[in-house]
Parts: sequence; C-alpha cells; structure tokens
Amino acid sequence: MTTDREVPGQFSIVLHSHLPWLANHGRWPVGEEWLYQSWAGSYQPLFAAFRRLAADGLTGQVSLGVTPVLAAQLDDPHCLVSMYEWLASWQLRAQEAALAPGGGSSALGHREYRAADAALDDFEMHWRHGGSGGLRTLVDAGTVELLGGPLAHSFGPLLDPRLRRFALDEGLHDAGVRVGSRPQGIWAPECAFVPGMETEYRDAGVRHFMVDGPALRGDTALGRPVGDSGVVAFGRDLDISYRVWSPRSGYPGHGAYRDFHTYDHHSGLKPARVTGRSVPGEQKAPYEPERAHRALAVHVEDFVTRVRERLIGESDRIGRPALVVAAFDTELFGHWWFEGPQWLEAVLRRLPEVGVSVGTLADAHDAGYVGTPVDLERSSWGSGKDWRVWDGPAVSDLVSLNSDVVRSALDTVAKRLDTRGVGRDRVSDQILREALLTVSSDWAFMVSKDSAAGYARERAFKHAHATREICWAADAGRDASATRLADGWHRADSLFPGLDARRIRRHDIS
Repeated sequence: MTTDREVPGQFSIVLHSHLPWLANHGRWPVGEEWLYQSWAGSYQPLFAAFRRLAADGLTGQVSLGVTPVLAAQLDDPHCLVSMYEWLASWQLRAQEAALAPGGGSSALGHREYRAADAALDDFEMHWRHGGSGGLRTLVDAGTVELLGGPLAHSFGPLLDPRLRRFALDEGLHDAGVRVGSRPQGIWAPECAFVPGMETEYRDAGVRHFMVDGPALRGDTALGRPVGDSGVVAFGRDLDISYRVWSPRSGYPGHGAYRDFHTYDHHSGLKPARVTGRSVPGEQKAPYEPERAHRALAVHVEDFVTRVRERLIGESDRIGRPALVVAAFDTELFGHWWFEGPQWLEAVLRRLPEVGVSVGTLADAHDAGYVGTPVDLERSSWGSGKDWRVWDGPAVSDLVSLNSDVVRSALDTVAKRLDTRGVGRDRVSDQILREALLTVSSDWAFMVSKDSAAGYARERAFKHAHATREICWAADAGRDASATRLADGWHRADSLFPGLDARRIRRHDIS
C-alpha cells in the first residue's frame, strides 16, 4: 500500500451493543441462550481486545453503544451465574467431542476446549462482578467512548413523547450510575428519528447521535447539527460499512471463515467453514484456523486501503478534511462472524500505520468535523430506511397493543402520583418497567423479519398483560393486590432498579 500522501480527516468505528431482556424468559432455542452466546462470542473477546489497546496507550478507538437493557443483563446476578454455567457446559461439550471414539471431532473438540477454558479464565478475571466495571475502565482510559440510549430499546418515533423523554433521561442516568459518567452521545434504537427528537436530545444533555447514511442523503463526510438544536447527527458511511456488513459481498461470507449456521448436532459445536454461499451444510468443508487467518490478513489490508482511499476522496470532494464513520451491530463481531474481533483489533492497529487518524464521535465533534445545519426527516436504519419494519402491516397488532398499553400505563401512573404524596411507589415503577418492555423494538423487528416471531409476540403480549393487570388492580383501588402483582413481575423483570416513576413528571407536555 502506498502511503506517500498524508491522509486527511478522521475515521470512526461505532458499535451498537444490544439484546432484549432475556433473563427468566426462556432458554432455548430463543431466550437466555442468545445472551450467553453473544457474551462469549462477542462481548468477551471484544472487551479483551479493547483492554489490550488500552494497555498499549491507544485512546479514541471506538464509540461503543451499550443499551441499558443489555448493561442490566451483564450486571444481573442471575445472568452472571448462568453465564458461568454456560461456559462450563461449553467446556464439557468440547471435552466430550475431543474424547469421542472415531476421532472425527477430536481436533474440533480440543480447539473448543482450549477456547472455553480461556473464556472461563477471562470471565473469572474480568466479568464475575458484572460488565460495568470493565466498561468503566475502558471509558476512564479514553479507549472507548460510551454511547447511551433509552431504557428498553423502544422505537422512539412511535412512542408517546412523555414516555420517550422519560426513557431517554432514565437510560442516560442508568449509564451514569454504571460507569460513573453520563454519556453525551447516543445510538437511538434502530437509528429511528422524527423531527422534534433533536430538541429532546438537547434537553437531555446529548451532544451527538447516529443516523443512517440516507438520513443525510448519503453525504456523511461531516456531522451535521440538526436544525437550531446544536445537536450533531453523524451518519453511517454505507460505502465503507458495507465492505463488512453486506450479505452478498461482506467479508464474513468468505469461504475460509467459520460458518455460523452449521452445527454438530451432538455437541452443538460449529465444525465447518463457509466453504461457499450456496453449499449446503452437510457438504461444507471442515474449519481450518490457518486458512481463516490468511483470509483475515487480506481483509484487514483491503479494509484499511478502502478507508484510506475514502478519506482522501471525500476530503477532496468537500474541500476540507472529512470524516468517515463505519457503524455495525457489536454482535456481528464474534457471535455472527467468529473472526470479527481479531479483524477489528488488527484494523485499529493497522490504520495509524498507514497514516489514518482514528477517533471517536466525541473526538470528531470536538475536532470540528461538523458541517452546516440540516433538517432531518423521519428515518431509521431498517429496511427501506423508513419505519416499515416497526409500523408496517405485519405488526399492526403490535402497534395497536403498544399504543393501548402506554396510554393505560401513563394514565394509571399519573393518578397514583397525584394521590400518593412524595414517596417512591414501586407499583408505578413496575408499571413503567413492564410498559417499556412491551414496546421494545425487538418484538416488531423479529415479527417483520420472521425471526422467532412466535417468541416475539409472546413476549410483547406477556409484558402487556403484566402492565394491564397491575394497572387494573391499581385503578380499582386494590393496593394490596397491585403491590403483590408488581412484586411478582419484578421477580422476573428486575432490571432498572433505579427507575423512578416520579421523574416522569419532568416530561409532561403542556
């Protein structure tokens, strides 16, 4: 790669880490297993990579979004114990494969046993007391910028503004409690936006947020203040992001990488490589780590070259140093793309060697990679870049359910706040907790994409039922029954202990 020309501008990687609340809501095939697979496959290796970068004094490496609902699970005592058990089960399954007669799974079993053993050691050293401590260390080191978000990952534009504002303020407060500082940047759920949300962001202390590239009409070379709010929208550069993300041509689909979908049915381990996009599972070739390592080196160099060329090209186009932002779901790296964490760390180390400046969105904001104001229209990063996934015909029943549940929850909580004095009310707290879980954007996404749609509908209606039955008891003046119901649901849905329904008064709209 030629490096005779100084590379202008800045490159930023943004990761969005999110899973819905899964604790105590099923295990397999959908439920807590999803959390533990992502934890072992993505969060553990990525945090280990960030710790190595921090140890080498590298700052401003990644803007890392961690949603409050995921952070709650990474700190939850039940999830911590169950994760440790899951890692131990992985190790036992690998041992059985290594010792199985015939030797066909021996190499796979030994390799997986070593990986599970390393993951157990890492968990005991860095995760046994929860994820917030490790995240706070990375934030304090300046290696990671934490992006916050609202509680429970609701699709903001479809939410009653009172609950939307409350969820954002509480979510930022939750992050501040966990890591010691309130985030000034956010990744809104699904990058969803409707005009007016920028003033809500400003009022909550948010300085910048992510949108998808088309929301800025494809011109993502600079962040753009939204209207007169002063809040900056940074757009995802699709040209660079799709080098990784594209289902047709992205790196994870290369034939040398470990195949996500093919399992050994006895052990649950993944023995195959992608081999070819149209090759059926039973015909896929065995995974070869060295072959994957060679492919990874090629893809690191390709990506670094593309970033360098993109920065030069965009800077020439706009006549000033440009910004290029690549944004992804965190779970792509490791959970879906096994080699992803290795690739990401190698990219972050290689970019400065070819003259590319790496920084966070906060760094870009502070360094002035900001253009003229823009009026954003409604958008998301979903199919069509509009709201069809969360507001389309396939989920019309969920849209109606969400509206009804939120209206009931807000009405009941308002009545209780008017009559119960100044003390905290755990019935009102649980009503809002269950309402927020009802309107999680994950349920509509899973239905629209026909991915565990039955589970998603069951979850939405279960939380709706929880909200309604507590509201009905409270509205009928049956305080003992309302308290009993709230406490019962809290045993299952014990996230966000700091949620305080009294604070929703701050967000009343006149």
